[in-house]
Amino acid sequence: MKPFTYERAETVAQAAAASSRPGARLIAGGTNLLDLMKLEIETPTHLVDIGRLPLKDIAETADGGLRIGSQVANSDLAADDRVRRAYPLLAQALLAGASGQLRNRATTGGNLLQRTRCPYFYDTARPCNKRLPGSGCSALDGFNRMHAILGTSDACIAVHPSDMAVAMTALDARVETVAADGTTRSLGIPSLLRLPGDRPDLDHDLQPGEVITAVTLPPAPPGRQIYRKVRDRASYAFALVSVAAIVDAPAGRPAALRLALGGVAPRPWRATTAERLAAADGRPRNWQDVAEAALTGARGHGRNDFKLPLARRTVAAVLNEAAGTGRA
Repeated sequence: MKPFTYERAETVAQAAAASSRPGARLIAGGTNLLDLMKLEIETPTHLVDIGRLPLKDIAETADGGLRIGSQVANSDLAADDRVRRAYPLLAQALLAGASGQLRNRATTGGNLLQRTRCPYFYDTARPCNKRLPGSGCSALDGFNRMHAILGTSDACIAVHPSDMAVAMTALDARVETVAADGTTRSLGIPSLLRLPGDRPDLDHDLQPGEVITAVTLPPAPPGRQIYRKVRDRASYAFALVSVAAIVDAPAGRPAALRLALGGVAPRPWRATTAERLAAADGRPRNWQDVAEAALTGARGHGRNDFKLPLARRTVAAVLNEAAGTGRA
């Protein structure tokens, strides 16, 4: 591990100012950053500890939603009665991610910004455009079983590892930030997290010194909420495919659908084409058509070709269950 300096921020303004310095990084739970530092993938020269900032509350908003402080632990968020009652999708996703010990440390803001678990990103002996821009992508012709089938580029096919972010994408969550000059922003998760394009080293659109302060959820939408995660083993494994769905399909009226996928793209993938199809001509006779639309533009890279039929089957099964029409 390379040497670095350390300070503990007492206010959000102090954290924003300190993290705007070249080479500075924010650290909260540290469940991802510390591993990356040990491997010298991340080499910050200055760490700004934000673990004691007053950002650990979950509060109801005036419109009936929730405002979740960026330092709320994943375990506390999953256990909150308001989340379990109004946003069971989010609680299910959180409990599907990592171990209890990690959930006790991992924070809401840190979970959103965690970096990919692509093995070539972690192997400093192999080319990786996300780690070293312009060096190449070893996964394209390598072991890419866990990799993306949507939203990729010739520069990178890594996936975003978060379960929580997939559920929050389906729930239309907004991420609140503050910059060193006091400027605030509110971003949807698809606006916060970037697709790789020709700059896969840029995971998000936060500027130096910009700090996530909270995530806000709008009022709970009508319909049944389901989060399903398909993985190689029942615990401590990242998703091969995950599905976050909210289905409101009243008889005789068009269905309302919110659908986000995980384990298949460089960021949580909002399946807007499928959502539009579900609402276009009333309740579909077969949710398989919607599942096909959710994978519009998907492409395998050899060892991950199996993800295409797996994702279609999983989406169809979740939608049938949520709509009360059985499993596909």
